[in-house]
Amino acid sequence: MDRPRNGPLVLLLLGHVITALEVPLDPKLLEGLPQPPTITHQSPKEYIVDPRENIVIHCEAKGKPHPGFSWTRNGTHFDIDKDPKVTMKPHSGTLVIDISGGEKADAYEGVYQCTAHNELGTAVSNNIVIRQSRSPLWSKERFSPIVAQEGQSLILHCRPPAGLPPPIVFWMDNNFQRLPQSRRVSQGLNGDLYFSNVLMEDSRNNYICYARFPHTQTIQQKQPITVHVIDMDSLNDTMADYFNDTDLFSDKPVGERPPSFMVPSGSLSSKMALRGEVLELECIADGLPTPVVSWTKLSGEIPSHRASFLNFNKTLQITEVSEADAGEYRCTARNRLGSVHHTITVSVKAAPYWISAPRNLVLAPLETGVITCRARGHPKPSIRWSMNGLPIEDAPKDPSRKVEDDTIIFSEVQTGSSAVYQCNASNEYGYLLANAFVNVLAEPPRVLTPPNKVYQVIMNKPALLECLSFGSPVPAITWFKDSRSSMLDGDPYVFHKNGTLEIHVSQAVNSGKYTCVARNNLGISENHVYLEVKEPTRILQPPDYRVVHRNRDVLFECKVKHDPSLVPSTTWLKDGGELPDDERFRVDSDSLTITDVTESDAGTYTCVVNTSLDQDSASARLTVVEAPPNGQPDAPTDLELTDPGARSVQLTWTPGDEHNSAIKKFLIQYEDGLHQSGVWHNLTEVPGTKTTAHLKLSPYVHYSFRVLALNDVGYSRPSMPSRQYRTNPAAPDENPYEVKGHGTEHNNLVITWKPLTGLQANGPGLLYKVMWRQQDVEEDWTSVSVANVSKFVVSGTPTFVPYEVMVQAQNDYGHGPKPVAVIGYSGEDFPSAAPDHVQVVVLNSSLAEVHWEDVPLRSVRGRLQGYKVHYRRERSLHRHNSHHGEQRTESFGPSRTSGKLPNLHPYSIYSLHVTAFNGRGEGPASATQRFETPEGVPGVPSFFRVSASDLDSLTLEWGPPHVRNGRLTGYTLRYQTVNSSHDLGLLEELDLPSNHSSVTLHNLHHSTRYKFYFNARTQRGSGPALTEEAVTILDRAIVSPQVDIATQGWFIGLMSAIALLILILLIVCFIKRNKGGKYPVKEKEDAHGDPEIQPMKEDDITFGEYSDEDHKPLKGSRTLSSGTIKRDGSDDSLVDSGDTQFNEDGSFIGQYSGRSERDAAHESSEPPSPINAMNSFV
Repeated sequence: MDRPRNGPLVLLLLGHVITALEVPLDPKLLEGLPQPPTITHQSPKEYIVDPRENIVIHCEAKGKPHPGFSWTRNGTHFDIDKDPKVTMKPHSGTLVIDISGGEKADAYEGVYQCTAHNELGTAVSNNIVIRQSRSPLWSKERFSPIVAQEGQSLILHCRPPAGLPPPIVFWMDNNFQRLPQSRRVSQGLNGDLYFSNVLMEDSRNNYICYARFPHTQTIQQKQPITVHVIDMDSLNDTMADYFNDTDLFSDKPVGERPPSFMVPSGSLSSKMALRGEVLELECIADGLPTPVVSWTKLSGEIPSHRASFLNFNKTLQITEVSEADAGEYRCTARNRLGSVHHTITVSVKAAPYWISAPRNLVLAPLETGVITCRARGHPKPSIRWSMNGLPIEDAPKDPSRKVEDDTIIFSEVQTGSSAVYQCNASNEYGYLLANAFVNVLAEPPRVLTPPNKVYQVIMNKPALLECLSFGSPVPAITWFKDSRSSMLDGDPYVFHKNGTLEIHVSQAVNSGKYTCVARNNLGISENHVYLEVKEPTRILQPPDYRVVHRNRDVLFECKVKHDPSLVPSTTWLKDGGELPDDERFRVDSDSLTITDVTESDAGTYTCVVNTSLDQDSASARLTVVEAPPNGQPDAPTDLELTDPGARSVQLTWTPGDEHNSAIKKFLIQYEDGLHQSGVWHNLTEVPGTKTTAHLKLSPYVHYSFRVLALNDVGYSRPSMPSRQYRTNPAAPDENPYEVKGHGTEHNNLVITWKPLTGLQANGPGLLYKVMWRQQDVEEDWTSVSVANVSKFVVSGTPTFVPYEVMVQAQNDYGHGPKPVAVIGYSGEDFPSAAPDHVQVVVLNSSLAEVHWEDVPLRSVRGRLQGYKVHYRRERSLHRHNSHHGEQRTESFGPSRTSGKLPNLHPYSIYSLHVTAFNGRGEGPASATQRFETPEGVPGVPSFFRVSASDLDSLTLEWGPPHVRNGRLTGYTLRYQTVNSSHDLGLLEELDLPSNHSSVTLHNLHHSTRYKFYFNARTQRGSGPALTEEAVTILDRAIVSPQVDIATQGWFIGLMSAIALLILILLIVCFIKRNKGGKYPVKEKEDAHGDPEIQPMKEDDITFGEYSDEDHKPLKGSRTLSSGTIKRDGSDDSLVDSGDTQFNEDGSFIGQYSGRSERDAAHESSEPPSPINAMNSFV
């Protein structure tokens, strides 16, 4: 076939899709061809910008000549030269508005439109609406606790601030854990949290609604909401007086009830959706037991492939809404007490969408053409035409142009009529804008398909040969095969409008050279392509169905025929998937072998053969069954050796009984009685239909043979061995391999090799001739012959020089083949020189950089592997800390002359030295260098505690940091109040001298909690802080009834009366005892012992206004060091945590951390307050 071998290659596959010829207007293909502007890239119609980043409004266009650009803003010309913050990218219309200098992004909000123009016309972009993203603050509000009766429904409102774009809403607790949701509790589409009925377990004080604003990546939170779920009967009996300020939902028990809808209200509602968007319908019901929600469509079926039931079936979501989704949808909520329905009428509207968007039109002078702009929508969109950006009614008149609704007809166009036309299709829900140019050109034909393209196709498949062309007028395409003698026409050829030639059923005779010719009235152009028709790929011997016993082997064959010029690849599948990753599965070129079959290996195995053009496949099933006893064949018998040769012999045998399973193959093994007596090796296999094998043998071996038979069950026992057959000795056929040369000392060369086996020796007297010479220095080889070893040491060599090394096998019958020389190096010696000019540059308090000069190459005395820097901390510069550090080492590559020492201790003295090292070891060390690290920030103070408290003062004590990292310049104490709602007050700061270890703060508020932050400072800065909390003591006027109860007059009088009564009782008992009579006190003493030594129960006596019960914290609360009782978990609130940080706009930027164990210990050590214990309910 006459075709170039270096042409491009195209593969034709079945199912190729033929499309209309696009007019190519890329300047790279058609250099110099005039082209009106075409918008290639623009920003989206709705463009929300981040106020923290520069505003980039894209507008890219192509054309010939390259178009210029201009912009309008809010319908008027936007003069970018008057605003220094606005620039236009070179060779582009893209605007960049720089707001990094503090300018407000909202100053540039508006509607922008880009215009691209050259001498042939003007293209316009969409209207690009620029708006700044906004994340407004949550309104300041505080919530009283919500008290709900168990079983009631409840709605927790979120009402996030309206942002741009709208925020993403979710509910979490103050530990940033999402609140669990279920059929009973779920979040609605509006962000509210709905409870169909509340349970006691719903009581918590940290229901927090979060709003995440995507553009600014900020998260804002609503104030936590507290919910108390109560049993009204028990509460009214005990604590009713404490809830005067809280609205209770009901004072009657809540029982089971049928469902009713919380959202939406009523029994009917309506919803409008836009075509192509997502429709979400929601029904949330209350009831007890919790209702189940289901959905139906009254006017049709819910589209299962586009519909999803979310939020525990409370939300119906339909994606890619179409007009067919309009209708009535019914949600039903039911429990065992009844059901309720709600009907939602859905209407579907549509913004305009294209039926036929206008396309570019290239016409020759006096030709006729049409531009069509067809769009649909609901309501029906209106069509408006513009030319070069102006309404078409205001454009220059053109007698060759006629506008008819959605079509422009051009008749007998003239040179110079090129322009860009805009079609705007709009309704109340949106608009479409498209540019399409009319380019009036007179161009001779050009064939655009690459020349000498090679198409390959499988026989009997369709072939498609392209002839893409361009010209104005449109060229006519004709095809020729091999020579230009006759034009192709009729069967088997099909000619497409875009110039493509199709052959429906390709045959070998269709291979050859094809020429396409493009003609119009201005010229002619032609191109040559080549077609190669290939033989199909076919599996000639597919795998067979197999029944195999467990623990046996199985073989599937897959022999293939393919075109010689194609390279096939074979893949095996099991049950349609990949083969198991198991070494028992072995894939060869035309077979699959599975050894030790198990029950899990059963299945369908498929052989798939692929080439670059086609594929074929075949399958077979494998069934695994239990092996019956004695199913293997009997051992072969009557082994006989015939036709002896120097290195061959023929073996024959008689097969044993097959036991109803045909013998598949025979395995022949041998024993070498001379070298490895008693060890049997596999020699070869022959098919089960043969009983003779011609065996190839090695010299100097005493062979004995045996045969094993294999059927579907397994191998037979081995046959009895044949008589021994001895082959004659011969010279070695091969030399030792893995020959290497290396040094172990600075003056030697160790030559090693892998010795030959007895079978490879080919004869007695095996020796190894070891040869060496110094490369490029010595011409003659030095040699020595050795036996029974695998290495030889050459002594007295120069240090680290290259040697050529060879090892040759020889025996009593001759030498082996000529060996190949390998290169090895004699041993290395320690480097003799140390790196010079070592310098240290201290980069910061924990990092230094060491510089040195390379050691001379001659001093390396080996292969330089790099440099090592040994350094140690000698001591701290602080007199209180003289710690000595262990020596550390950093290694660097041979090309490095500097390196960094990380993790140094600040304010310390270090020493170091540098060495070079090779494979032998390290050389001498450089001169020791010392350097000092500067100060760093100190560590945390060793302790920080509150040692004393009073009504209006607190005394604080601390210890200096264990790790000072420099000279302490002082301490910083910051503190602020924490009120009962855990809001933080104004932060106060106090600088303290470094020689102080305590301070007393005066003029503090009594009965107030304070939070302290304490850290040490050096000249480098402040170190990490310790935190502590403490409370000034209560007002004495409040605590006096508790503290001074023993000094009250009524208490003293009561105690005196009790003592007097006891004294009188003792006197009476004494008198009666002397009279010998019985009395009640004596009986009580006899039964129970002395009442005065019985323990007194605390519950028996009540002192003053407050009993012991007043001191006990209520259930569900805990005692704090201030004497107040906190609500459960409220100390974990994100709002109350002192470690939480927020932006100026209130958005969360910090990481929450809980209270320390030391804080908890302080809480448990303070006395409780009954007043604040009651306040914890409110």
